[in-house]
Amino acid sequence: MNLPIYASFINGKTHESSRAAFDLVMPHDGKTIGRISEAGQEGVALAVRAAGAAFAQHRKQPTHIRIGWLKAAAAALTGASEEIAAIICADVGKPIRMATFEVRRGAEFLEATASALSQLGGETLPLDVTPPGTGHMGFVRHIPYGVVAGITPFNAPVNLLVQKVAPAIAAGNAIVVKPAPAGTRTAIRLARLFQDAGWPENLFTVVTGDKETAIALAAHPDVRAVSFTGSTSGGDALARAAGAKKFVAELGSNAANVVLDDADIAAAAKKIASAAFEASGQQCISAQRVLVARSRLDAFLQAFVDAAKTLNVGDATNPKTDVGPMISKAAAERVTAMCSEAIAKGARYALEPRRAGNAGLSPGILVDVSDNARLWREEVFGPIAIVAPFDTVDQALALANDSPFGLQGSVFTRDLGAMMRFADDFDVGALWVNEATRFRLDGYPFGGVKQSGVGREGVRYAIEELSQLKFIGLTI
Repeated sequence: MNLPIYASFINGKTHESSRAAFDLVMPHDGKTIGRISEAGQEGVALAVRAAGAAFAQHRKQPTHIRIGWLKAAAAALTGASEEIAAIICADVGKPIRMATFEVRRGAEFLEATASALSQLGGETLPLDVTPPGTGHMGFVRHIPYGVVAGITPFNAPVNLLVQKVAPAIAAGNAIVVKPAPAGTRTAIRLARLFQDAGWPENLFTVVTGDKETAIALAAHPDVRAVSFTGSTSGGDALARAAGAKKFVAELGSNAANVVLDDADIAAAAKKIASAAFEASGQQCISAQRVLVARSRLDAFLQAFVDAAKTLNVGDATNPKTDVGPMISKAAAERVTAMCSEAIAKGARYALEPRRAGNAGLSPGILVDVSDNARLWREEVFGPIAIVAPFDTVDQALALANDSPFGLQGSVFTRDLGAMMRFADDFDVGALWVNEATRFRLDGYPFGGVKQSGVGREGVRYAIEELSQLKFIGLTI
């Protein structure tokens, strides 16, 4: 059987590499549906050269033209939503209802970027605040980097790709994207779709492959900025490869959700269950550690288990499914191994996860997890949550901050004073009150502290990250 080859999209067409290809495997049944070409240094060089030429040709396009490109892409993505959602469902195992929502969100992000671009301005500086500045004026404007790289994960192959592509184009750059293998078909389809919608050739190109190609792209001397979403270890490797250039990274997490004694227990349990287990917990801000006031622990735990049991686990193509397969059999095995290690160190199940099929794993809830277990220290990136008690707000904060990560956190409380305490002392890049950690909107600055990354995404903030400030001074 001859399997299709999925290869880099450059110069408006497919470019296969002479290097070895590897399998594209469907999560739900483990079947190989195609082969992914590893672009390597040769493919990266071709893409960056093409993107550089496209940038040079279009760098002075007026803002209204770029707004038009973004709006056209949004309309094209909306028109192809069913097709692209089906690709996500097949290649990633994301339940079709969530895949459909993701495509819609991607189109909305393109529209929002177009709107934000119309408001992006510079500033005039009062240089005469010091005597030498008398008779001078200055202003600051945003300018593009040139060629930027976007390196994206598998779990949101439209949304997290568009969150790099749209701001890069809005800022006046050209972008070369290296998607995760499972996001390859989606990325290629979007590049073709946007070009067909009127985007200039090579303004958005795709290189295919795995770690080798990602490293080559980050390291290329003509790539002036890198935007990466993925693991902390991956971010470290790419930052070393990139060297002295702009590097924006949304990295790992181990999201803590804190439930104080005055919280609405039923509402908190329902929201945190959704945040922990939907889409198989494969989101950087999926709820992992749930810290509950000891006086409410039993009530919360029962409500949490009950909420988890209401989620539909199974066929990702079923619109009613909440938890489909994980990305691969190996990922499911990794998560079950982390649970087994925690059990061996004294933890117990409040809800035991069950394996099914190739990569299926149902929600799991553990209690009495040791703080030296991998489930407490590391990012599980699966449908598993820990519940642990605390006695005081100080202890809750200490437990919440007992992590090398700090992406997004949450606290459930009706107490304004307690909320402000967490706002000040919870060491995360973003905090939600009375929403679980997986809740995210695209208009606020999103990113982490500690080992969870550097820089911020979000419509306006991403445009600013992917542009530079240039000062112009005049003698008058």
